[in-house]
Amino acid sequence: MTPDEYLAGILQRETVQHGILSPLWAVQTELTPLVTEWANGRLLNMHPSGSYAKGTCNASGTDIDLFISLDPATIETLEEIHSKLFNRLTERGYSPSRQNVSINLKVLGQSVDLVPGKLQNYFCADHALYRRRAKTWTKTNVQTHIDHIRNSGLVSEMRILKLWRNQKNLDFPSFYLELTVMKALADNLRLSVSDNVWAVLEYLRDSFTAARIVDPANSNNIISDDLTAAEKLKIVSAAWTARNATTWGDIVR
Repeated sequence: MTPDEYLAGILQRETVQHGILSPLWAVQTELTPLVTEWANGRLLNMHPSGSYAKGTCNASGTDIDLFISLDPATIETLEEIHSKLFNRLTERGYSPSRQNVSINLKVLGQSVDLVPGKLQNYFCADHALYRRRAKTWTKTNVQTHIDHIRNSGLVSEMRILKLWRNQKNLDFPSFYLELTVMKALADNLRLSVSDNVWAVLEYLRDSFTAARIVDPANSNNIISDDLTAAEKLKIVSAAWTARNATTWGDIVR
């Protein structure tokens, strides 16, 4: 079996079902009444925003990301929006946890990240999001993110690297990882998925800590600031180990 055949088998195994039988559909159906009530007339829509929307999801270890778009006339601050959603989920019997821009919870056995944002105005799709760690806000455009990743031509490589991340228990936010794959291969694109993954691991080993990764929807939002130096070094160490592996089975399963 060639490396590409091995990775193709993993990708096939990790294929996620879409449509009305998908976990995404069931979770969104479950949460819509709660979110609609909580928003109190200010909900514009709630839609997939992460790996499901980008095509980079895997059957194992993938969060379901739902973006909550609120009317620009919403009077609460972004911090208040984040806190009030957290409190409402707690009141309804969930056990949410606060993340940087999202709130994580378990719904129907699935790990779900809810990302509340306030539309900046009715003439664009830019939203303001609360950044809990920095206690500030940032502007971004979720649809730009989705299009940027879906059109990269590197979805298979991203899916393999996400599996590697999960199996090595690395803290490496998905969007940061996806953009890193694109940066690593921008001038180093190979002919096969296995060669591309190998090149990304080399990049993570040698160049990752100093790389500056910028939000394609907002050049002032530096995605590479989302991890500390210590967190980045854990990724570098895992990449060193992967590059020293003797079989692909030692890298990703």
